[in-house]
Amino acid sequence: MIPVILSGGSGTRLWPLSRGQYPKQFLPLIAKHTMVQDTLQRLDGLAGLQAPIAVCNEDHRFIMAEQLREIDAHPAAIILEPVGKNTAPAVAVAALTAASAEDVLLILPADHVILDTVAFHKAVMQAKLMAKQGFLVTFGVVPTEPQTGYGYIKSGELIAHSAMKVAAFVEKPDKATAVQYLQSGNYFWNSGMFAFTAGSFLQELEKFHPTMLAACKKALAAAKADMDFVRLDKALFSACPADSIDYAVMEKTDKAVVIPLDAGWNDVGSWSALWDVTAKDTAGNAICGDVFTVDSTNSFIYSENKLVTVIGVHDLVIVETSDAVMVASKDRVQDVKLIVDQLKKLGRSEAQTHRKVYRPWGHYDSVDSGDRHQTKRIVVKPGAKLSLQKHHHRAEHWVVVKGTALVSKGDEQILITENESTYIPLGVVHSLENPGVIPLEIVEVQSGSYLGEDDIVRFNDQYGRV
Repeated sequence: MIPVILSGGSGTRLWPLSRGQYPKQFLPLIAKHTMVQDTLQRLDGLAGLQAPIAVCNEDHRFIMAEQLREIDAHPAAIILEPVGKNTAPAVAVAALTAASAEDVLLILPADHVILDTVAFHKAVMQAKLMAKQGFLVTFGVVPTEPQTGYGYIKSGELIAHSAMKVAAFVEKPDKATAVQYLQSGNYFWNSGMFAFTAGSFLQELEKFHPTMLAACKKALAAAKADMDFVRLDKALFSACPADSIDYAVMEKTDKAVVIPLDAGWNDVGSWSALWDVTAKDTAGNAICGDVFTVDSTNSFIYSENKLVTVIGVHDLVIVETSDAVMVASKDRVQDVKLIVDQLKKLGRSEAQTHRKVYRPWGHYDSVDSGDRHQTKRIVVKPGAKLSLQKHHHRAEHWVVVKGTALVSKGDEQILITENESTYIPLGVVHSLENPGVIPLEIVEVQSGSYLGEDDIVRFNDQYGRV
């Protein structure tokens, strides 16, 4: 069985923590590990697992690779989508990548919470047996409330053990209909998790959406190997129709079965959903960070950097990050995406990036900026190296505050250590490397007429970004 990790989401409903360039699946929202790491780690103990296949946005490739490396996961492939096309094409290219048509694929979104691992494993093993018989299995979450934010699966006749034929996939209901679904006992929340053999899925996709399958085959055939990544051909994949697994295959096939899953599942699709699965104090407040409360109840309060104090508030979500503060009524958190839409329309960077920006070599934090200057704190991982580059509009001063830096500028190479500095004049070709065994930390002061990140001309880069 091959785990297929789908990591194409942008997580806009969890802004300002989740951003376009660093979405929620890469954040440690529930535990010390990130959501994508938890997705793989909860599979520990399952028999017969092969190396996973990850499918992600190409902008997230280095984040994905680094987070898998941190948990010692060795993927069979990290497939890069140049454009988002929903889940069906993502699963199709994963199925085409599998070594055998008989391989069972366990399709897992990278951003779900599952609290009861034992129950999850039991459902997965049953799904594996059904998949080997040619069925396309979906996991239906046993509902605990009349939820209007999820699609539903209506179950039909019992086939084996708890596996039932899928009678229908149902769109998100209104509250009265959701109450009826809950009372009937034969409706389940649509989890977006699946299990089937690669061959079974591709056969049904060929039957119901042959143009999608043909486009995926062409994009994969023209894909290029790029370090640890499989980079799908952009032009060919862009021509692929966009659709979900549900619409493209599951709603049409007569081989769909649903296995009930009662394992503390949550897709963490909003701040209120995160409040549901976060530990709370005696007043019902979920608190993260440096927070003080007085006469406040049933709220989610998150502080990343500053002391946050609240007095007499109830049923609120309050989130503080280094560059944004968001306050919302808990019953309106689905509308956070409206704020993100406004930011995008205005071209605000806060929609896409945090103040701290991650790169394959480490990260930087923009701590101050003005019309003609910008100050960054840069951290370079041991053995990592920034690209050989130059700038047309800015000069840079580097001061080492921790570790040792190997600096190339022009034809010169110098080694600078703590409390030493160097100057990179405008237009001079340069690079920065950490030759040591501890993280290198430097303060960079940029000065010039234009300080944007696109003023970089790369000549050589070990991460393939030239």
